Amino acid sequence: MNRAVILLTGIQAAGKSTVAQALAERLPRSAHVRGDVFRRMVVSGRAEMSPVPSAEALAQLRLRYRLAAQVSDAYFEAGLTVVTQDVILGESLGEMVGLIKSRPLLVVVLAPRPAAIAEREAGRGKVAYGTFAIEQLERVLRDETPRIGLWLDTSEQTVAETVDEILARAWTEAMVP
Repeated sequence: MNRAVILLTGIQAAGKSTVAQALAERLPRSAHVRGDVFRRMVVSGRAEMSPVPSAEALAQLRLRYRLAAQVSDAYFEAGLTVVTQDVILGESLGEMVGLIKSRPLLVVVLAPRPAAIAEREAGRGKVAYGTFAIEQLERVLRDETPRIGLWLDTSEQTVAETVDEILARAWTEAMVP
């Protein structure tokens, strides 16, 4: 298996952080880039995303994606396989593919069923669905996100099973130009 940038996305509570960390731990030389870190770096004046985001919220989201892409490229150039994860939905997924310059680039979309998301959300220590309803983000994922890369319904999988499937299929089914 050659090194790559693996872009992992899905709606909130889909398991991105957990799967990305477990995947990175299974790779020989890897880095885990968490897009949300860049959101949290804005200490004063942070504009949160909402169903009807402000211009500032959208500008900060684009900045977050740009920074994640640049960091991903830097780690890749240093010889590491990079697992980058964030909520990247709708047309933003195609834009993010363009922002990441390193190749090969593998896109993996975690797409568990809404009932599985609700169950996971109930068991988490953090709350993702204060502003968005699961169904709203699910609609954007299913109806507005381009069908690029490898889409996985992980509803019935453990983290280890999801990582196994990514390792088995991503280098042949998730590659984007």
